[in-house]
Amino acid sequence: MINAISEFFAHFGAMHYLVIATNLLLMLLAKPLILKTGGKLTERQVGFRVNMLRVLNLAILTVVCYNAIYSSGSDNSQGEQGIAVKLISILVVLYLGYLASNIASYVMRLRYGKSNKNSDGIVRISETYHSRMLTLVASTFIGIVALIAVIRIAGFNSLLEAGGVIGFVGVFLALTQQAWAPDIISGLVLLNSEMLSEGDVIELGDTNPLLVRVFKTKIFHTVLIDMVNNHRIMVSNSKLRGQTIHSLSKFASAKGLREKLIFKIGYDSSTTDVKIMLNAAFDKIANDDSNTIDETHPLEIRVLETGDHAVEWGIFYYIKEVSDIIAIRQRLYEEILETSREHGISLSTPHTHVVTNLNGIS
Repeated sequence: MINAISEFFAHFGAMHYLVIATNLLLMLLAKPLILKTGGKLTERQVGFRVNMLRVLNLAILTVVCYNAIYSSGSDNSQGEQGIAVKLISILVVLYLGYLASNIASYVMRLRYGKSNKNSDGIVRISETYHSRMLTLVASTFIGIVALIAVIRIAGFNSLLEAGGVIGFVGVFLALTQQAWAPDIISGLVLLNSEMLSEGDVIELGDTNPLLVRVFKTKIFHTVLIDMVNNHRIMVSNSKLRGQTIHSLSKFASAKGLREKLIFKIGYDSSTTDVKIMLNAAFDKIANDDSNTIDETHPLEIRVLETGDHAVEWGIFYYIKEVSDIIAIRQRLYEEILETSREHGISLSTPHTHVVTNLNGIS
C-alpha cells in the first residue's frame, strides 16, 4: 500500500504540486472573492459564480493530474503532454479572464459608482452610466485578449486560421444581436438619464400605474420590487425604456414629493364643512410624531370637478420619505373616513338620477 502511494506521488514534480496547491487555495477562496468583487448579488447568483470558478479549478486539477500520471509512462508521452499543456493553458486563460472581468467590474463600480445608504445604515455602491460603460469596455477588452490567447494556444497560428475563428465569433454575435444589444443600450440610456437609481421609487405606465422600487439595474434587465405586494419583478431594459416612468424620488422642488388624494362628496355638504373635516383629519396625522408627512407645508384643498352627482375634491400634501408613500396614503384614507363620520359628511358618491322601468314606475 505504501509502495503504491509512493509510486503514485512519484509522478508529480514541483511544478505539479505548485499548480495543485494554487488551485486548491483558489477553490477555497472562490466565495470570498465573488462576495468582494461581485457587488450586490443574490444568493443564487453568488452560488453560480462560485461554482463557475470552482469548476474551472477542478478542470485544471484534472488535466494536471492526468498529465502527471498517464502521460509520463506512455509511448507518445510528448504528444500527450503537449495536448495536456495546451488544455491547461486554455483553462488557465479562461479562469484568469473570468476573474479579471469580475475584478474590473468591482474597480469601476468602486471608482465611478454611486454610494447609497439604505434604511439599515449600510452603504452600498450602485451602478452608474460611467461605471457600467467602463465595465463593458474593460470586459470586452479582457474577452478579446482571452480569445486571442486561446486561439494562439490552440495552434491557430496563421492569420487565415485565426481570422476564421474570430470571424465565426463575430457572425454569432451579429446573428444574436437582437436578443442582447437593445437591452444593453437601453440599460446604458436609463443609467445615463439618472431616472433609475437603485432604491428610487417609481411609477410605471399612465393607466393604472405600478408603484415599485428599483432594486438593481443590470446589463440585460432591471429588478423591481412591487411596493404593494412586496415581490420582485424582472423587466427587460428595452421594455422598461418603452414605458412612461414617473420618478417619485426625484423631486421637482425642495419641498419634497407632492401627493394627491381624490374624494367625491355630495352637494349637500357645504364647502366650509368639507374643508373643516379634511383639515381636522390631516391635523390628527400631522401631530403624530411617527408619521413622515411634512407638516411645515399646510394641506391644500381644491375642488377638481363639479360632476352630476358629486363634487370631486382633491387634497395635496408633501411627504418626507417616499418609501412610506403606501402607508401614508392608507393612514390618510382611514383618518378622513373616520373624521367624515364624526362630521356627518358621507364619502359615498350619491345617486341623484331616477331610474324608470318599462311600466313607468320609478
